[in-house]
This record gives sequence, structure tokens and C-alpha cells, in this order.
Amino acid sequence: MSIKYELVIYWSEEDQSFVVEVPELPGCMADGETYEQALVDAQKVIEEWIDTAKEFNRPIPEPRGRLIYA
Repeated sequence: MSIKYELVIYWSEEDQSFVVEVPELPGCMADGETYEQALVDAQKVIEEWIDTAKEFNRPIPEPRGRLIYA
């Protein structure tokens, strides 16, 4: 599966790790000691989020592409 959802990646001083949020999938987040590890972990979490949604017959949002933030 390739990532088609927008990812927001930032450094968390508190956690001393990179954090990845997936705004289109509520509650979907990952982290990693490196930027690259955070992306790898995000891929796994996205797949798990989608698998869980399917298991419970919940809707899976279609990727919208780039989101606009104010």
C-alpha cells in the first residue's frame, strides 16, 4: 500500500521524536526516533487504521490530496 493521505510531520521536543499525524484518519498518529522511521511507522499505522475500520464496517475516507490550513 502506498501512502496517499496527507502527513503532517514535526519534531516533538517533549517526546524527543518525530511525530506524524494523518489528519484525514481521526486519531491516526505515529512517531519515530528519525524522520525516516516515523514515516515507516506511519505506513504501518495507516494500514492498521484501515484494517480496523474494515473489520468494524466503518467508513474509510478517500484521500483528498493536499489539505489547506489557515
